[in-house]
Amino acid sequence: MKLRMPAEWEKHERTWMSWPPNNYLLGESDQEAELTRTTWANVANAIAKYEPVTVLATSDQIELARNYLHSSIEIVEAELNDAWLRDNGPTFAKSETGELVAINWIFNGWGNQPWASFDKDQLTAGLIGKLTGSKVVASDLINEGGGIHVNGAGTMLLTETVQLGEGRNSSWSKQEVEAEIHAKLGTSKAIWVKRGLTRDYDEFGTRGHIDIVACFASENVILYHDQQDPTHPDFQVSKEVKATLEAAGDFELIALPAPKVLRDEEGFVDYSYINHYIVNGAVILCSFDDPNDQVAKAILEKVYPDREIVLVDAKQIFANGGGIHCITQQQPT
Repeated sequence: MKLRMPAEWEKHERTWMSWPPNNYLLGESDQEAELTRTTWANVANAIAKYEPVTVLATSDQIELARNYLHSSIEIVEAELNDAWLRDNGPTFAKSETGELVAINWIFNGWGNQPWASFDKDQLTAGLIGKLTGSKVVASDLINEGGGIHVNGAGTMLLTETVQLGEGRNSSWSKQEVEAEIHAKLGTSKAIWVKRGLTRDYDEFGTRGHIDIVACFASENVILYHDQQDPTHPDFQVSKEVKATLEAAGDFELIALPAPKVLRDEEGFVDYSYINHYIVNGAVILCSFDDPNDQVAKAILEKVYPDREIVLVDAKQIFANGGGIHCITQQQPT
């Protein structure tokens, strides 16, 4: 069966998300829990203006979630360890005949990290496959949805420290990783970025997910995270990424400047406008109460001229280890 993963800008049937379960995402105070729930809900409610949204929630959180989510949003009971659905949910592809297929990567908590629980989340892709009536196709590759990005025309972006990293597929060669992803997503060319953003290698990071570093905006356009302050360690990362993308050829590169803020109480931030999510008729863009929010919005208005650019505060999502793209997953039509 020949498969192809549609690009994110192709039409969606719906968006899938998970509601934060009762764990570290809720912090250590009622105020933090309220902020997390409100932020996740703000993302879901923003998307729901443009396309259907289904949210998975644990049984003890369903009624609470209903208080935050727009009435149009479907809530489905599920057992969850976490709420990063981009990573533990399926990657959707289509067959030559148009059949929807749910690719079920092996999910092991971002490389079997000591803090991660994933006994329930490793079943999420199969559950969503069943709920959508999709054919579920299992992969032997340890991978997450945030670790890949495709242009729908044969090219994918990925990161050496993710797919080839310790705890994931360190015994695989680049060629073996490429062959497996090509077979599942219909790609034929891989652009390997050496590493991700610095903060992503802290204790609770993903060890270099591509969807915070660079992404396709069309078949021929790649956006990349541009840290312009030389005192931030990602200044050097941005230079490396740009050079790698330039060497790949055939693509127009557009820099998305990093937010002006450089640090939070934990250290250098990985705030990134790359981690936006394209929906039917709009782009849901991370905002950080930062001067560059409007700069990024203006750039994306030119990149996506037929879509409304919707800013949603994502600071609390980033405080927990991800962004708007990390908590959403598109189901193509």
